[in-house]
Amino acid sequence: MLIGIDPILGPDILHGLRAMGHGDELVIADGSFPAETVARRLVRAEAAGLERMLKAVLSVLPIDESEPDPVMGMEVIGEPAMVMPAHTLIRDALAGASGGGVQLTLLERFRFYERAKTAFLVIATGERLFYGNVIIRKGTVPLP
Repeated sequence: MLIGIDPILGPDILHGLRAMGHGDELVIADGSFPAETVARRLVRAEAAGLERMLKAVLSVLPIDESEPDPVMGMEVIGEPAMVMPAHTLIRDALAGASGGGVQLTLLERFRFYERAKTAFLVIATGERLFYGNVIIRKGTVPLP
């Protein structure tokens, strides 16, 4: 165990997050996401849900706010303006981690998949909410 780090962030996840560089992207995927097909590096965490994994990741991963759209979710097929419970969950987690400074951008399903194929790491959770997928671009840690 480590002090101050959620135990849901196991060694494989921590290794992946630490190995990421500025601008690299992470996907936190739901249980229906084609993670094996998409991922270059895959860590399975099916016992975790989106909310806990996202909050744990955001507790250690800086978000890159130097470019537009640092956090992206998947829009509803055929209804791009619809807000799903997973979208609200992601927005709430972002508000808690960034003080509301980072917004969620929604991408069309196949654009999301294509973007996910270039991600440094995919964490496959067991989330059952529809559209419970998010891409986060890693930023830099400010100087002390």
